[in-house]
Amino acid sequence: MEPVEIVRGQGPVVLGMPHTGTHVPDDIRARLNARGRGLADTDWNIHKLYDGLLDDATVVRATFHRYVIDANRDPSGASLYPGQNTTGLVPLTDFDGEPIWQIPPTEAEIAARRQAFHAPYHAALEAELARVQARHGVAVLYDCHSIRSRIPFLFDGTLPDFNIGTNGGTTCAPAVAEAVTGAASEAEGFTSILNGRFKGGWTTRHYGRPADGCHAIQMELAQSTYMHEAPPWEFDHDRADRLRPHLRAILERLDRLARGGELT
Repeated sequence: MEPVEIVRGQGPVVLGMPHTGTHVPDDIRARLNARGRGLADTDWNIHKLYDGLLDDATVVRATFHRYVIDANRDPSGASLYPGQNTTGLVPLTDFDGEPIWQIPPTEAEIAARRQAFHAPYHAALEAELARVQARHGVAVLYDCHSIRSRIPFLFDGTLPDFNIGTNGGTTCAPAVAEAVTGAASEAEGFTSILNGRFKGGWTTRHYGRPADGCHAIQMELAQSTYMHEAPPWEFDHDRADRLRPHLRAILERLDRLARGGELT
């Protein structure tokens, strides 16, 4: 299986999807324990949720699971959230802090996975951002994520529905953040926060260079907004139907903003 899938559009918005993949090569799967083979920390159904919401958007989607290697982590292995519970480049535990490996990967194996999976995903993402920026003078990376709404190992209490990250305002122009937070705040019955527990992962921080015309923003959705948060992780069409118009509004605002010349 190819490590990355690309749906190429001609608009200025690129949807990054680093965590929806569930492919685990057989030799790696054999080294996971029973808990790890459950793949609980997948961003379940995100590609299905966003499908068709923005005409002419580009989608770059990793097909491999984050337990193989996490495409939203620094390839150097540096922690995304120093001092907080989190998972690394190749996670050793799940989001509940429980071990996922019978035989953990060696440094040499991690290096091999970095070349076989992490690097191709980011080569594709970088190429698509460069392509749309050449066409429009600007590119907007909207990094699509989701997570269970209650995970005591990672955060206290219950997450807001929309968790928007710009790394403290460094990864995009203020107008980009305002477009997303504005549409989220208008979503009746949903809650939102900017730069709360999730401030934007390595992808957002790496590609977000607003001075160079590349703007990046992360959306971490609480999975309770569109699915059941327990195995078999079923998509809930009723919940999704309530959520999708608001996601469409967010993406359309970003598209208009980028096409309107306000970010160049």
